[in-house]
Order: sequence, then structure tokens, then C-alpha cells
Amino acid sequence: MPGPVPHREADLARPRERGGSQAQPIVKGELKPVTVPAADPAWHPLATRLYESLRSSGQADFYQNSDWAFAMSVCDDLSHYKKSMKRSGQMLQTIYSALERLLVTEGDRRRVRIELHEPEDDSEPASVLAIADYKRDLGLDA
Repeated sequence: MPGPVPHREADLARPRERGGSQAQPIVKGELKPVTVPAADPAWHPLATRLYESLRSSGQADFYQNSDWAFAMSVCDDLSHYKKSMKRSGQMLQTIYSALERLLVTEGDRRRVRIELHEPEDDSEPASVLAIADYKRDLGLDA
């Protein structure tokens, strides 16, 4: 999606689907089983760190085998760039552009309407537990 980074859904005054003409239908497909390949031990340490961080990041939930192959290719290019004595600004821009396609940063994810949130806390609040304890102590927990 071109243009500025969209606001988070929670920051909007009304849901995006009420926006009218900007609402676009979603085409759905089926996720296939994924095998995440190991990082190449010959890579530059920063390329290895980036690749390993992709494995543990939230957007990896959306990656398929082709995405991991692309990530390996980009990290290989990044490793070559970092190890090179003569560096090209154009090559770095191309690598950064490829990283955008992998949704590496929050802004990249928000452009395609993906927001990562903290896991929901399944435990009950202390106030609910305290009230339950009082009821039990009073014999009202019938």
C-alpha cells in the first residue's frame, strides 16, 4: 500500500471497513506446512542475527516456504554486502526494499494491515480472585 504508514486500528475513530471506497476485499488461501531452514553459518553475524530474529518475530506466523527462501536470499545478499570492502548505496537500498517485502518493521506491517499485539492475559484479575475468596470464606460459593 503506497503512501504514509497507516495508523493502528486502535487509534482510529471508526473501523476501516466503514471507510467506504478504501475497503478492499480479502482473498483467502490455505496455509501449507512450513519448514524453516537454518541460517548459513558462513553469513556475516548481522545477517545471521536478522535471519534468526525473523524466526522468532510475530510476522513469521504468516511466512510460507517461499517467504523463508526469499529471506535466506536477502540475508545472503546482506552478508555479501557487509563482507564487501566496496559497498554500493544502491545495493543497500535494494536490500532494504527487499526487507520491506518481508514485513520486517512495524511500519511495513501496518502498510499491509498486519498489527502484532501482546498475547492476551488468561489469568483472572486479583479483584475477581479476592471476591471469590470472600465468598468461599463466608460459605456463599454455592
